[in-house]
Amino acid sequence: MIEPGDPERILWEGYPSWGQFSWLYFFSLWTGLRGLILVRAGFSGWEMWMVGAGMLLGLVVVLRYWAKYFLTSKRVVLRNGYSGKDIASVDFGMIKGVEVMQGPVARMLGIGTVVVWCQDSGRSLRFRGIKDSDVVETKLRALLPPSSPVFAQPS
Repeated sequence: MIEPGDPERILWEGYPSWGQFSWLYFFSLWTGLRGLILVRAGFSGWEMWMVGAGMLLGLVVVLRYWAKYFLTSKRVVLRNGYSGKDIASVDFGMIKGVEVMQGPVARMLGIGTVVVWCQDSGRSLRFRGIKDSDVVETKLRALLPPSSPVFAQPS
């Protein structure tokens, strides 16, 4: 946990992009349209479909702020956005590799997953749904010490 007055400084922080949850927008739209069809047809029960659509949109907000990502002067941190507790962190000296993963839809939305590979047991830390993920990867690589194994690998 980063405390006030600690020499560890936050250099970048972010949440998953709103675009990360496009699949939930689709299901919300689908659910809302079913409700509208029921209203237009004069059937009862349309209210529940509309409530369901609203709940799916509320879920987007809850999920977006669940994870908060940090690059500090010493480490990479994944923190719970609600409790403020660190879920996982990796010191720069323990990073084996850094890469950006993007599927076709993520590339179209301008988001990606920044994967930080750890030296111990093949564990990884993932920053999912990051807007301008290539920029975040470049910032992280710039913070790593020159002796880091990341520089021995092609990116």
